[in-house]
Amino acid sequence: MKDLAQIDGAIEWLGVKYKTILGSEQTGGTMSIVDSCSPAGSGPPRHVHQNEDETFVILTGTCRFWLEGEEFSAGAGESVFIPRGKEHTFKVTDDEPCRHLVILSPGGFEGFFSDMAAGQCRIPEDMPAIEESAKRHNMAFTGPPLD
Repeated sequence: MKDLAQIDGAIEWLGVKYKTILGSEQTGGTMSIVDSCSPAGSGPPRHVHQNEDETFVILTGTCRFWLEGEEFSAGAGESVFIPRGKEHTFKVTDDEPCRHLVILSPGGFEGFFSDMAAGQCRIPEDMPAIEESAKRHNMAFTGPPLD
């Protein structure tokens, strides 16, 4: 499997690499797929996607997920479905990065990753810009990352 950094068009934000492999413009907005590689110990703050169902297909590594108060792990070869409107987060629990596909339905949220990589937004210094992009992409932050 090629390292994501070696793939044309991969972008990076806060150590996470993203490559949109199927954009919403290719599907009439019905879905998008992002190839993502998150470093050991990383993960986003708790959040909610108002409009998108989100499916994680774990290719390498292991993540601990938190979904509406329930915690569980998923590793290589497993998938996790997060319905729209459900508060969630995840954290890479291995000592190695976790590579996973993020399938969004409908598509469009991949634009948030592009915004963040383009602006190289920092946390907490650039939270107003991060929250503005999140709002435009129908996402709201609701709590801290997993410990």
